[in-house]
Amino acid sequence: MTSMQGGTRILGGLSALFAVLTMSSCASQQEVQDAYDLAKRYEREKYDLAAINARLLSQNGELEAQLREQLINGLDGNPVNAAWRDRLDELQGAIGALNRPLQDVERFDVEGGYVVMVQDKILFESGKAELAQEGRTALAEIAQQIKATTHKTIFVRGHTDSDPVKKPATLERFPHGNIQLSAERAVAVAALLIETEPTLENDVRVMGFGPHDPLKKNDSAANKRLNRRVEIFVQD
Repeated sequence: MTSMQGGTRILGGLSALFAVLTMSSCASQQEVQDAYDLAKRYEREKYDLAAINARLLSQNGELEAQLREQLINGLDGNPVNAAWRDRLDELQGAIGALNRPLQDVERFDVEGGYVVMVQDKILFESGKAELAQEGRTALAEIAQQIKATTHKTIFVRGHTDSDPVKKPATLERFPHGNIQLSAERAVAVAALLIETEPTLENDVRVMGFGPHDPLKKNDSAANKRLNRRVEIFVQD
């Protein structure tokens, strides 16, 4: 039982007691006054508790907003993330220099390692985070390739386009929208890499960025397809 519920029950009981004492010829005027004062005190405490509860709810909302903002910003103060932004610039340049459509799985050499970019169309159905068989096969090959070479940390980063999550069934599973969807997709990819090659477990780091690190502007269907991806950055 909460403090507010307890205060309400006590107030109700005291109000009833006050009514009985008022009607009773046996109650002294002082007893009636004491009961009245006690009832008023608990009434004030009830409203004080309501105010405290409202303030706590407000603070909780502010903290949740701060957490979402940190996720959206990708912890920009982190040196690892700053280094990744440099890799993202390299990746964008490499994609622009291809002069051909991207394959479902592409590898790009960047400073400090390489990036394997996997398009979500072979990994997941729309609005889901369960790996499709085609994606599982591709990731198993990637895991074997990573293990076969010298490497350090493996960053698995999930990305979505800018279209908000709207379908009720998808929202029920991912109430925090694209940030949560991208994170759970990255977890699924990381888990498959580790399942295939357990020795990678201590090297894998997972991040979900939603729509906030796009490769292209989300202004066309083709660009949105490009932005829906999982990147595996392998440090050499």
